[in-house]
Amino acid sequence: MAKKVAEQLVEMLVEAGVKRIYAVTGDSLNEVNDAVRRNGQLEWIHVRHEEVGAFAAGAEAQLNGLACCAGSSGPGHVHLINGLYDAHRSGAPVIAIASTEASFEFGTEHFQETNTIKLFDDCSCYNQIASTPQQFARMFQAGIQHAISLKGVAVVGLPGDVAAAQAEESMTAMQVFQTKPIIRPSDHELLLLADMLNNHQKITLYCGIGAAEAHDELIQLANLLHSPIGYTFRGKLEIQYANPYEVGMTGLLGMPSAYHSMHESDLLVLLGTDFPYTAFMPVKPKIVQIDIKAERLGRRAKVDLGLCGSIKDTLQALLPRVRQKTDDSFLKAQLELYHHVQKNMRAYVEDMGKNDAIHPEYVSTVIDELAADDAIFTVDTGMSCVWGARYIRATGRRVMMGSWNHGSMANAMPQAIGAALARPGQQVIAMCGDGGLTMLLGDLSTIVQYKLPIKIIVFNNRALGMVKLEMEVAGLPDWQTDMPNTDFAAIAQAMGIAAVTVHEPGQVRQALEHAMAFDGPMLVNVLTDPNALAMPPKVEIEQMAGFAVSMSKLMLSGRMDDVLDTVKANYKHLREVL
Repeated sequence: MAKKVAEQLVEMLVEAGVKRIYAVTGDSLNEVNDAVRRNGQLEWIHVRHEEVGAFAAGAEAQLNGLACCAGSSGPGHVHLINGLYDAHRSGAPVIAIASTEASFEFGTEHFQETNTIKLFDDCSCYNQIASTPQQFARMFQAGIQHAISLKGVAVVGLPGDVAAAQAEESMTAMQVFQTKPIIRPSDHELLLLADMLNNHQKITLYCGIGAAEAHDELIQLANLLHSPIGYTFRGKLEIQYANPYEVGMTGLLGMPSAYHSMHESDLLVLLGTDFPYTAFMPVKPKIVQIDIKAERLGRRAKVDLGLCGSIKDTLQALLPRVRQKTDDSFLKAQLELYHHVQKNMRAYVEDMGKNDAIHPEYVSTVIDELAADDAIFTVDTGMSCVWGARYIRATGRRVMMGSWNHGSMANAMPQAIGAALARPGQQVIAMCGDGGLTMLLGDLSTIVQYKLPIKIIVFNNRALGMVKLEMEVAGLPDWQTDMPNTDFAAIAQAMGIAAVTVHEPGQVRQALEHAMAFDGPMLVNVLTDPNALAMPPKVEIEQMAGFAVSMSKLMLSGRMDDVLDTVKANYKHLREVL
């Protein structure tokens, strides 16, 4: 029998290693749905909202490689956009199928008609629509190849009538090519870099997710240079473990130790990071940046030397050219400060809080202690990110996922769905805010339907906590940020998920132990302190001390624009301390 385009699509996904499609079926997508059913080699994951499907696909792609989601004509594929933005900005190879109304209706303002080319242009690296069966196979192969090679979202529009039509064989390649070239700077550029490293004494390495595969090389380099190592939130779990040189994170979620180390250096080396918060970048030291994407060089800091290369390949070529340093006084000073900061960070852990105002720092610490060595954590944007950043420790096997670049609410639970399906043998813990979980609450039903043993921990502070802080910093009343206390445990139980609400600090450990051991999904609704600050006061004072020193130096230098920018970036900290 003749093969339909929808069947061809499914066969190509299977050949490319895709395991499932996240989607809500309907009208123009029904042929694809039926092809999946008849093929039997793909799962159809029936999410309740397409945005959840896109978030889940993005999470699966980051863990396992290529993943797929789909949306039916008009509203169906429009719902994909937020999750696709997140996947694209996270470098997740996702193929998105945007089915549309029949091709002969294009341009007539037909029911549910959208222009998929315009719609997905800003959140994709490939975006085409197949108007004929002859186009489809070539476009779909090109889309998959783009997603894998460019690490982003590829969107292929598929009209319902084309999906139902007889497939045409393509004269171009149908398989996917996964390549891994060696990418590093030229020998001349490596010599320039080695000279800078050999001729500076106080050097800090600041690493992002791009350095994740170069952990061993980073440790070797830090040992040669006696350099402290800071890292971004996204790079934390890949860089922190088994690292005697780490001084933590910088930025609003970070610590004064990393901030201090970067600002007190005479050479700062940025490795595989596109850290966006320029106000936290120092202006005094020389700066080197190495990134696999050369277009990123110099756009976040005043870089003196910018080099293109993968961090692992570059460091392997660089290490033989770097001389062993003997003076470790700078490193020792930074490690001592970091130790002091870590000690102070325990302040809100030892004080567990009170009834219906449990300290979220304490909750996060207990989660960290009880979680498996290879647990996958997903964190909602906002306060949940703060607690994950500061209190979840790396083991070398753990993974943390969030909406790192897009900064969307409601990402943790959908990403946990993708993670649980992608890695069924690993523990998955979603650290959700009450605002984030509420936004896509319906997909708790998806967790039940597919029996996903996700542990959902709700940091229920009855408010949009981070937004509340932002408004206070701006001198605005925190109006419309409060959320009436929602009984998430009752909702979860009604949907078929085991759940408990924790009111007292003394109940936290028992509830979390039960959740971690429970055979199936479980939700723990913890009533946390709505007035918990993003940073404990003792740590805040430490960071302000470093801030004051930096400010005085900037003022003496006469760089008043930098002074104003730094004040604006740190106004929240100043206001909280004062």
